[in-house]
Amino acid sequence: MLEVDGIDVAYGDVQVIWDVSFSVTEGETVALLGANGAGKTTVLKTICGPLVPQTGDISFQGESIGHLEQDRVVPKGITHIPEGREIFVDSTVKENLRLGAYTNRGGMDEQLERVYDVFPRLEERKGQTAGTLSGGEQQMLAIGRGLMSDPELILLDEASLGLAPVLVEDVFEAIERINEEGTTVLLVEQDVNNALRIADRGYVLESGRITLSGDAADLAEDERVAASYLGG
Repeated sequence: MLEVDGIDVAYGDVQVIWDVSFSVTEGETVALLGANGAGKTTVLKTICGPLVPQTGDISFQGESIGHLEQDRVVPKGITHIPEGREIFVDSTVKENLRLGAYTNRGGMDEQLERVYDVFPRLEERKGQTAGTLSGGEQQMLAIGRGLMSDPELILLDEASLGLAPVLVEDVFEAIERINEEGTTVLLVEQDVNNALRIADRGYVLESGRITLSGDAADLAEDERVAASYLGG
């Protein structure tokens, strides 16, 4: 479904990604792991449009998207749920969700029901201002808004960051369910244990380079994965 082929990425004159290649097959959950500053978010931004690779290419469903603007990537079936949530705090939960459906006007009601089924708490709070939600509820809202476009592929950036352990478990369970219902997931995470628990495969990014890859179960047992988070 997604093929990242030898991309180099820079911010101005400063290169931050070197020759990164990986793939995501339809129906998978793939984890892109690495410590803070490894380049994970930069890779996602390059896939979905704000950044453009200097070299290499990115293809989705066999079509090159590496040099497309973000507003042309989303309608192809890719949704990016950024770190930090970026919800509209002065709008209601339902208004936030409806804004996520701008490329899916015909199926808005159906997608609302899907989101409420995955996140019942959002239905309970649909008339509540988003800024009054807890951190975990805001993360659910960010994921739910991403689902509203009925994407084929979700790029999910640090979904568990800053959440209490019980809420982290809820969020990962929701990601599992979303994948089981047919949405492919590329998951960027620092929470290596939970990410590899729900993923099929994984890649480890260190200082802008892929250093390890393999089945999630094998990576979970690999001492080099832990070392990469400690600078080893």
